[in-house]
Amino acid sequence: MKFKAIVADIDGTITCEKRELHLEAVKKIRTLKLPFVLATGNILCYARTASRLIGLEGAVIAENGGAVAVRFDLQGTYEESMEECEKAYSFLSQYFNLTKLDPHYRKTEIALRRDFDLEKARSLLKTLNLDVEMVDTKYAIHIKSKKVNKGVGLKKLANMMGLKARDFVAIGDSANDVEMFEVSGFGIAVGNGDEIIKEAADYVTEATYGDGAIEAIEFLEEKGWI
Repeated sequence: MKFKAIVADIDGTITCEKRELHLEAVKKIRTLKLPFVLATGNILCYARTASRLIGLEGAVIAENGGAVAVRFDLQGTYEESMEECEKAYSFLSQYFNLTKLDPHYRKTEIALRRDFDLEKARSLLKTLNLDVEMVDTKYAIHIKSKKVNKGVGLKKLANMMGLKARDFVAIGDSANDVEMFEVSGFGIAVGNGDEIIKEAADYVTEATYGDGAIEAIEFLEEKGWI
């Protein structure tokens, strides 16, 4: 078994607990001879900046799969999915004091501060016939189209790179990484990951955060899979 690329979440996966890039993980990533793609629920410019700082080529998945870019010198592409998200936001705003995060930069979903009752909001949202869902990434709550996720983004980006999603190993820590694990060839959850992502994983690291990412890469190297 040989994989051609790695795709990894950013926050909680290649960062420290305080959300700073894990420098030893960055050093390890820089030693790799295969493409390393970043996948995040955050905005495209954040993903591209992280890619630049790490020293990668700029292939990123952002906004939970709603935005992808294959290189720094090419513009990103976006899924059209905001209309129903805005309807859901307007509806929920009648019941909660919601705060949007990065509203001027998000093109495919709405991210909210985590300061309201998510389960109540989900229950209320069921009364509307909208094709949206609410996902908690531990850093924000996202109102997003059910048709868009990191797995969809990975398939799209892999095709742009001349690869298949199954050619990738996926590394992550959160519920929004599940679909990415499902379409990739192998999924690794870092030790601090949610239970749902650990259940979806083929391997779970002992170490947490960036140390877990290092362990994941070393595991793949020891197996001769990368």
